Amino acid sequence: MGRLLYTALLWMLLPLVPLRLLWRGRRQPEYLDHIGERFGRYDVQPARPVIWLHAVSVGETHAAAPLVKLLKERYPQHLVVLTHGTPTGRAAGQQLFGDTVRQAYLPYDLPFAVRGFLNHFKPQLGLIMETELWFNLIAACRARKMPLLLVNARLSAKSAKGYAKLGWLVEEGLTDLAAIAAQTEADAQRLCDLGAPEVMVTGNLKFDVAAPAGEREHIGHLCGGRLVFLAASTREGEEPLVLEAFRRAAIPGLLLVLVPRHPQRFDEVAGLLEAQGVSYQRRSQNVPVGDVDVLLGDSMGEMAAYYAACDVAFIGGSLLPLGGQNLIEACAQGKPVIVGPYTFNFEEAASQAVMQGAAVRVWDVSGLAGEIRRLAEDSRARREMGDAGLKFAAANRGAAKRTLVLIEKFIEPAG
Repeated sequence: MGRLLYTALLWMLLPLVPLRLLWRGRRQPEYLDHIGERFGRYDVQPARPVIWLHAVSVGETHAAAPLVKLLKERYPQHLVVLTHGTPTGRAAGQQLFGDTVRQAYLPYDLPFAVRGFLNHFKPQLGLIMETELWFNLIAACRARKMPLLLVNARLSAKSAKGYAKLGWLVEEGLTDLAAIAAQTEADAQRLCDLGAPEVMVTGNLKFDVAAPAGEREHIGHLCGGRLVFLAASTREGEEPLVLEAFRRAAIPGLLLVLVPRHPQRFDEVAGLLEAQGVSYQRRSQNVPVGDVDVLLGDSMGEMAAYYAACDVAFIGGSLLPLGGQNLIEACAQGKPVIVGPYTFNFEEAASQAVMQGAAVRVWDVSGLAGEIRRLAEDSRARREMGDAGLKFAAANRGAAKRTLVLIEKFIEPAG
């Protein structure tokens, strides 16, 4: 009954879908591409057996990279089909994998759309990254006896409370999954509390993401040898706070590299800088910075390069109650990390990084300004935090191989 009501609600919302796509397309025109795929309509059928992996957006797509690499090595006769929910996720997949995987949008969770997707690709195995629970999709895979696994699963306390309100619907969905692999013990316990019959802990795939060699040159040559404070993946409302902290720190010659999380906000943040009279250049100008205070990171797919070029990194989404973005990539590049009070999206990783000296937590603009000043003036502290970050990242690798061992229980390599 719960899934029937859920499906009825989706049908009621269906007439609003074109309006939603048009609205989002105003700021990001790519939302108007491949619309048929969102309703289960695809073009060329794959000629090889399919392993399907769903990574909704950019973060999940980058986290999936080490697992995709292992899947292609272990199952060379199979085609990896990578699905997304956002254009930025799809663009990240194209940048990472090119034509070595097949990309598509996962359809809306309506029975006819799900049926179209499964009939077209006929996957032998499905993998859903992190916390994407689509109940009609799960039920359809179970009915076809197609193993569907939830991998790299994470579930914050806040999200768990939201899912708990759905009661039996969530319990049925978790029970119908073939297996669940969680990032941490805390994630596993929350999933079990919601009704998952068994959850294994494999670790966080983000620790296995390797920074490409030579990344520093992509951005570093623009910074003119200046000391760089990076504000990475900032969210709406955070940029004014970061700018205030940067002004209070008052470090002569310090360059702020400001990289908004979402590309549709690049122009908005440029407008903010102009309104505040802040001198800046855009990364897209691709010229060395002059006598400016800010380099606006208005490019996609270069976060590894921004981390490589910086001396200190603040992780966005954490000064406001948004849960924080991924701090693992900065630690893995040996950069001292600053996080705000709100890191519930990466709570265990953030807490461990702080405990191990790889990161420091601040509570407000004043605290952020103080840490910018301290780290900018103390090269030894930067070096010690960076070394701690490298050790922290190295100690937590291996999730991709552990996840592959789980996958092998459901699909054997050919020949």
